[in-house]
Amino acid sequence: MEVGWWAGWFTGDMITANVHHEVGAALAVSGNEYQGTPGVIKLGVDVHQGSYVVVAQEDHATPRPAQRFAPAAFVPWVGRLVARGHRVFAVYEACGFGFGLQRALRALGAECHVVAPCRLDERRERVKTDGRDAAALCQRLSRFVDGNRRELAVIRVPTEDEERLRAEHRQRETLVRARTRLAAQGRALVVNHSGGPHRTAPVPARWWRAAGWKALAGALPAWLRERLEVLRPVLAVLDTQIAVLTGTLEAAAPPGLPSGQGKMTGTVLTREVCDWHRFNNRRQVSSYTGLCPGEYSSGGKRVTGSVTKHGNPRLRAALVEMAWRMVRFQPCYPPVARRLPILGKGAKATGAQRKKAIVAVARQLAVDLWRLNTGRCNAAQLGLRVNGGGQLAQAEEAVVDSGGTVPRIAAWPPRGFTPPPAPAPTHKRTSSN
Repeated sequence: MEVGWWAGWFTGDMITANVHHEVGAALAVSGNEYQGTPGVIKLGVDVHQGSYVVVAQEDHATPRPAQRFAPAAFVPWVGRLVARGHRVFAVYEACGFGFGLQRALRALGAECHVVAPCRLDERRERVKTDGRDAAALCQRLSRFVDGNRRELAVIRVPTEDEERLRAEHRQRETLVRARTRLAAQGRALVVNHSGGPHRTAPVPARWWRAAGWKALAGALPAWLRERLEVLRPVLAVLDTQIAVLTGTLEAAAPPGLPSGQGKMTGTVLTREVCDWHRFNNRRQVSSYTGLCPGEYSSGGKRVTGSVTKHGNPRLRAALVEMAWRMVRFQPCYPPVARRLPILGKGAKATGAQRKKAIVAVARQLAVDLWRLNTGRCNAAQLGLRVNGGGQLAQAEEAVVDSGGTVPRIAAWPPRGFTPPPAPAPTHKRTSSN
């Protein structure tokens, strides 16, 4: 008689096996009763760098106690289960260890899901352990397999090529942030130690470059120049690497971009979305951007709040930046035209009103880009004007140089932005009696 699939559950595949002798005896009896019929096995996995904590459940039986596997032993163990004819499902939370485990299990024939991290202590018992997390994932996976698709927030696993392309502009973003941080440190040294209140000349924005350093170095004491000289070579290297990555990313921009989008933004949007065909409707597009308003409703009360910020923050920032450029370069674009009294130059609107309006433009822009990139509509039907390159495209690229970073207040217009004038208010004539 074939022993059960859990016969090796407390053997050499594990790192530790501290199990009470009564539990081990009960499992031995269960293994002897097992007849070897292939079943459905669900695995909840809590992933760590040095070990995987796994809770397994066969069909609708009680989940097995949590066990700790070495990463090198877990995948072969799942492979043996698949080889015996079992249908294996696995789930783990997205983390800093990437999607290698998901791809390895998929290659073996198991169905593995990666889910968005969430609070697994539903009862708020304030007790969190690896075993409890793995058990909660296993139970949610069981309900998900049974048909309750809302139990798991399954994320789309990008391909290796998509991850490689996405890493380029994300690396550039990291370098830009490092340059901004070091430049601010040098600027702070100058402001704090270069003459006090009688200093009136501003510190050059790019103080480490040749022109800025020539104007700045003569007015600094020797010890302060020495401190800044430590930062200058590092900033120069960052400038070089950022310029190389910028050229590479702009060269990879898709053709036929709408006026106001720009090559860098076009590349970032395309690579962050990965595949525009992944969305089935406009609601999914809006949800992925995180630009949808939150809601708290109960009974007859309905309150809408700030945006959910659910989804991709880099995509959200790029869309908001592009929305501000659309106000300047395409004021006739329908979502912009409706809000020019708020977003136009000279408009008497508060900052909160402008932020709400530009977020609404960015949300509609994401939906229109999805329609455009999936062939559902063309640019003319959406009210978009597509540039053909030349001076117009170069001018649009020069409007904003955010460096591809996620702005702290993304709803504010970028530096150097000049909106078109707001339309004059129209007053309805009233007929005199």
